[in-house]
Amino acid sequence: MTTGFGARATAGMLAAVLASACADRDTGGVEEHRTWQDYGGGASQLQYSSLDQVNRENVRELELAWTYDSGDLDSEDRPYHAKRRLHHTPIILGDRLYGVSPALRVFALNAATGELLWDRAPTLAPGEKSQGGVFIRGLMQWQGERILYTAGHYLYALDASTGEPIPSFGDNGRVDLREGLGRPVDSVGISSTSPGIVFGDLVIMGSSIAETLPAAPGDVRAYDVRSGELVWSFHTIPHPGEFGHDTWPEDAWTYSGGANVWSGFSLDHERGLVFFGTGSASDDFYGANRVGDNLFANSIVALDARTGKRRWHFQVVRHDVWDRDLPAPPVLGTVLRDGEPVDAVIQITKSGHVFVLDRDTGESLFPLREVPIQPSEMPGEKLAETQVLPVLPKPFARQEIDEATLTDRTPEAAAYVRAALENTTIGGQFIPPSTRAQAIFPGFDGGGEWGGPAFDPETRLLYVNANEMPWLLKLDEKQPLPAGADAADVYEALCAPCHGADRKGSGDFPGLEDLAERMEHDALTRLLQTGRGRMPGFDAHLDWRAREALAAYLLYGRNEPIESALGADSPLFLRFRIAGYPLFTDHEGYPAVKPPWGTLTAIDLDTGEHRWQVPLGEYPELVEQGLANTGSQNYGGPVVTAGGLVIVAATLFDRRIRAFDKATGELLWQYELPAAGVATPAVYAVDGRQYIVIAAGGGKFGGPQSGKYLAFALPRGADAPANDSNEGATR
Repeated sequence: MTTGFGARATAGMLAAVLASACADRDTGGVEEHRTWQDYGGGASQLQYSSLDQVNRENVRELELAWTYDSGDLDSEDRPYHAKRRLHHTPIILGDRLYGVSPALRVFALNAATGELLWDRAPTLAPGEKSQGGVFIRGLMQWQGERILYTAGHYLYALDASTGEPIPSFGDNGRVDLREGLGRPVDSVGISSTSPGIVFGDLVIMGSSIAETLPAAPGDVRAYDVRSGELVWSFHTIPHPGEFGHDTWPEDAWTYSGGANVWSGFSLDHERGLVFFGTGSASDDFYGANRVGDNLFANSIVALDARTGKRRWHFQVVRHDVWDRDLPAPPVLGTVLRDGEPVDAVIQITKSGHVFVLDRDTGESLFPLREVPIQPSEMPGEKLAETQVLPVLPKPFARQEIDEATLTDRTPEAAAYVRAALENTTIGGQFIPPSTRAQAIFPGFDGGGEWGGPAFDPETRLLYVNANEMPWLLKLDEKQPLPAGADAADVYEALCAPCHGADRKGSGDFPGLEDLAERMEHDALTRLLQTGRGRMPGFDAHLDWRAREALAAYLLYGRNEPIESALGADSPLFLRFRIAGYPLFTDHEGYPAVKPPWGTLTAIDLDTGEHRWQVPLGEYPELVEQGLANTGSQNYGGPVVTAGGLVIVAATLFDRRIRAFDKATGELLWQYELPAAGVATPAVYAVDGRQYIVIAAGGGKFGGPQSGKYLAFALPRGADAPANDSNEGATR
């Protein structure tokens, strides 16, 4: 349903919203952190709130204040929505909360009651059936007047008061992100799962693109927030004559892809600098067609936000073949060096490291060490001779699997895992990929993940949740597709590395066994052409007849001969590709290593030392067997508050949101959600009452799914009087 808010809104309410937007936005480089108007709690991505009405003394009294259920996942006429996920952190403007449903409907709620004010599905052009992607993690807002968001390959602008599209923005309210990348528009698969960031009258955007070829380049682009016109582009795969071009083959910019910003941005308004971390180049695991260090892949980059010109960069992984994307936006905090404050850029990594850099120069504020890398034995592959790691801070996740690390959960589990080691290489970071399986630890999902850390500006402590789950990396040799290959051969070459030879999926990639129940033939052929998100488009591999045949194979099991354009002489043909994305587990599906399998760590960024670390999450069935506090897989980040709390959901299997004492790590409160809170909470206040809201979407690696948002507050009458911070949030 679509409901207009205009009938409810008054001029006074809108004026209050705009006044709040002006009062609480990052002005002059100083954020007051009284509300949650931007993804990450503000342009600095601190995930910090100065509200302290809810604190370590009274947090046990928290109760459910309201619930909003989008209903998308329960609709019988929308079966594909069951495959969508809710990773979203809402934003709050005045007394309105803005969020997204699993079907990518944007909505506005009364932030104090959860009452729906309006909702809006993505606007479709004639003939379009859907532009919904899989998920988006956050919205953007401009001056409290416009809501900006992505769905599929479009960037949309809505009126914040009514939800109506802004007709003067792009083409009747939307901009096609496929345009301007130097590739044929119909062959570009692109979306944006994490929000961009607004600087003045610019909205700066990253992208989610395929991790195998063909893939779009990861250009960072700024658009005029009023008109939607492209203002500047920064080529993360440098073109001829640009800095870094010599770190790639001469013509790689014409065919290579990736090096994209899928995790989001941070912004220093005072300096006029935008910061981001990039992902790896495509293909993720075999780089014979991209010899060189591959700037600006796997890099922390600072750009002039007005022009897109590079100010500095720091490459975290050279010529990445381990999928070590930088998984979260950099955090802009201030630390002490020799007793003096230094503005820093703080970047977590999937490998469990933290890089702390000077904000003006990009130089590390902690010592670094060069790690020699063993040469690859794979044909054509040339790895960097060394990689760089920080000496401090100490890693927040274990770095190596050895005999002492392996599981002893049961005798059967221990025997199973040790038998698997006969065909598996174990060790530390940066083992060259090969056709023999190796354990990646931390795994492809971290270590650190997209939820990012929380930074406390009072204490300069960084709080980061982590996965400590090993995954398996193995390369399989692929053959060119000759003329006369059949659809099953094409599936094996192009689709099986992610979705499995048995079509049951692998890792976080969905199974395709029931595809006919959730996708029509025409929609699938379009998807095979353009791709979406991490899935590449196959326009460069397969003509329309071949795509039709592959769709018929996937939907109906018909295996017909097709002609293929993918020969061994094509730069898009890679002789080796990953064999899948399996977790390294015991015979019952539990991690192959000893607990903890998920953690929450407090790191002192003045010294680099850990203050505390606790397990995060449990497996309910193991608790019943007497094995508690194991930690578990977790996705979504923490927030830290002036009330002395670290609040985090994220855990997949026990589905709880928790509050810890930020000084000690003591668990103070927890609540079981209807589905896992695979998102980061937001903290805000309305009418002097502080709220904590979480999207309980679930669905990742199975488990219950939901479209619900839950908000928690102290009981009315029992809450403390609003302090100055609370009053500031409601002006």
